[in-house]
Amino acid sequence: MDGSIEFQDNSTSLSGTLRQLINGIRGQSVTLRELMDAVGEQGLLLICAVASLPFLIPVSIPGVSTVFGAAIILISLAITANRLPWLPKKILDRQLDTKKLVPALEKGVNIVSRLDRFLKPRLSALTTGKFVNRLNGLAITLAGVLLMFPLGLIPFSNTLPGIAILLLATGMIQRDGLIVLGGYLFNVITVIYFGVLAYAAFSAGQGLATLLS
Repeated sequence: MDGSIEFQDNSTSLSGTLRQLINGIRGQSVTLRELMDAVGEQGLLLICAVASLPFLIPVSIPGVSTVFGAAIILISLAITANRLPWLPKKILDRQLDTKKLVPALEKGVNIVSRLDRFLKPRLSALTTGKFVNRLNGLAITLAGVLLMFPLGLIPFSNTLPGIAILLLATGMIQRDGLIVLGGYLFNVITVIYFGVLAYAAFSAGQGLATLLS
């Protein structure tokens, strides 16, 4: 093996694949290493999709944002570089509480099952070729960085980049260029949303400074 990545066509229902992965989770805790071992090398995009699921619903699971956010960034950078990813032991072996994680993943899969009906091979120019894979990998990296911004208490700050990651990853898995485009759109929406938040915070700071002076 030369360490390069080739994404194989996948005709299996994405929600079905995710359910099989979730059903295999046993015990009181699970690590990212165990999840990656379950999906194998061809599951890099699937891991990105799985990692985005807890952010699609309003749930707080200690450690998930750091572990899954970092994993998404490092895996997507590996996709961009066309190399199998290296992940630090601290990220791979962090224990995640299955009692909180599994229900969140299952709710995310319910969302994916609705997406399944729209997934089909189309606009192949956006999902095939090393250059396109690298470009899409950079888009997932951007969404992962936005996901890790310390804005968890602000509505939609995690949800918007989470949707972008899910659409980009699932679109690449199922060779659906239209869904990939949707991922790019949600990246743009997230950047605009964060820009509005930053401007509002700056304006509020200026107003407070003026009031105090």
